[in-house]
Amino acid sequence: MNPLAVDVGGHGLELWPQKAVYLPSEQALLVADVHLGKAQAFRRLGVPVPGGTTQHNLHTLETLLAHTGAQQLVFLGDLLHAPQSHSAALLEALQHWRSRHSQVSMALVRGNHDRRAGDLPAHVGIDLVDEPWPLGPWALCHHPQSVQGRYALAGHVHPAVHVGRGPDRLRLPCFHLGAQAGVLPAFGDFTGAHAVQPQEGDRVFVVAEETVREWPVSPRARR
Repeated sequence: MNPLAVDVGGHGLELWPQKAVYLPSEQALLVADVHLGKAQAFRRLGVPVPGGTTQHNLHTLETLLAHTGAQQLVFLGDLLHAPQSHSAALLEALQHWRSRHSQVSMALVRGNHDRRAGDLPAHVGIDLVDEPWPLGPWALCHHPQSVQGRYALAGHVHPAVHVGRGPDRLRLPCFHLGAQAGVLPAFGDFTGAHAVQPQEGDRVFVVAEETVREWPVSPRARR
């Protein structure tokens, strides 16, 4: 688990190959678009998708908390996928996991799926906040946006890049850092992705083979 340290506007952050950002100055771990309950919702519609995604996502979060020593965990929207995510089994798993990390403060910046799903019960122990939520020099959001005086970190888009052509073409998740806002890849295992269109001056960092590597922006974007 080797993160890549990056400077953004004079402030340092770490990009983790588990599709998370760590803010050392705030001791805060950020993830976006976990979409708990999405696979379950698809199975209810008769779509054959794998199970166990909730436990896998929670285990990865647990590993990240241990490696970073984070004192805060902030979900940048879409922790839940749909109203069906309020199933007794999912909420019980989430609350049990939360109880094992009672020393870590946790907050959810409400995303569009969270609003549709409905707020988490208070006993789960995750604070609910609206965007943009200030944290040190950062503005934590779900939707990418400009926030005066702060660098915004968001989710929602599920950024990715395409590698190769034809049948060998791959789609890899990425961090897309622009001049005023950065977008995290979707943390959840069962999520889609949107190919990024970087502008001049943007930086793109691809997640591949458990590493984070800077991706060369095309000459067209540099013009």
